[in-house]
Amino acid sequence: MSTNAATAPVPPTPTPAPVLHKSVKLALIQLLTGADKPANLAHARTKVLEASRNGAGIIVLPECFNSPYGTEYFAQYAERIPPLAEREEGGGTPSPEKYPTFTALRKMAIDANAYLVAGSIPEAHYPKTTTTTTTTTTSPEKPNLYNTSLTFSPSGTLLGLHRKIHLFDIDIPGKITFTESLVLSPGTTPTIISLPPYGTIGVQICYDVRFPELSQIYARKGVFAIIVPGAFNLTTGPLHWELLARGRANDNQVFVGMCSPARTGEEVGGYKAWGESMVVDPSGRVVGRVEGGGEGVVYADLEVGVVEETRMGIPVGVQRRWDVYRDVAEGCVVGDGLGLVEE
Repeated sequence: MSTNAATAPVPPTPTPAPVLHKSVKLALIQLLTGADKPANLAHARTKVLEASRNGAGIIVLPECFNSPYGTEYFAQYAERIPPLAEREEGGGTPSPEKYPTFTALRKMAIDANAYLVAGSIPEAHYPKTTTTTTTTTTSPEKPNLYNTSLTFSPSGTLLGLHRKIHLFDIDIPGKITFTESLVLSPGTTPTIISLPPYGTIGVQICYDVRFPELSQIYARKGVFAIIVPGAFNLTTGPLHWELLARGRANDNQVFVGMCSPARTGEEVGGYKAWGESMVVDPSGRVVGRVEGGGEGVVYADLEVGVVEETRMGIPVGVQRRWDVYRDVAEGCVVGDGLGLVEE
């Protein structure tokens, strides 16, 4: 028996198809907001158009950009989201009087000719009347309130809606106590939104980012970026804001964008946001940030192939031991959230 038989060549590992199909400039707007909703919307518009002029194809606003952030404000500032029949894509025309924030955001996206991940707003949702053979259930007089992010296409189409899944209920003695669940209802659906021709993004809102399972689901479902409008405070911000941004990017080998409101001055009471909006690459490197709590815009060029290069160098994605632990994405239902408006 010969001992000199040629060894069969090992075929090269195929290069995976890129999750980001086309390079794009991302802009995160660290925006100062106040009690005047029309002024907040006008200010947001100015900064969105500025980002567009600077070449951004995807523009992100911060959490609660059209209102102050606080449980005492959510009901006062909450707005409904128009159902499909009242939106242009459904043959309708949403009224600016009835839907002021929605119509302002739609126009911003169109005039910027960019994708707009519109931070978050307090949403008021009245569930529809349902009738069965034995009972009739009517909509409540008071709506359910959500902390909701809307994403628009460059043509103004509403592409997705994410309701904050994990509500911010914390109590750090001597530091901060905040209980969103006193007023808000939690979302129930992980939200993945398609942005042609770039690919898909996963949307989270603030406290959502603390729960690694949600980011794992998004990465397993093929997003190129996780976008997080969030308002960490002066206690949790210096402790965890950058840590969580870099951790989620590194663990899942995707881009992460964390977009904070700007910090109000000491002369203004209420909640103080940490700021430090940042973009992190799939290796966990901060590739752009707004230094401090002031207003600003951070830009980052997201390049095709960076996700795959990172994953091939450190291939944890194919080294996971599903025989030892469970894949949290398996069987998980995700969506764009648009059906929630119709319920």
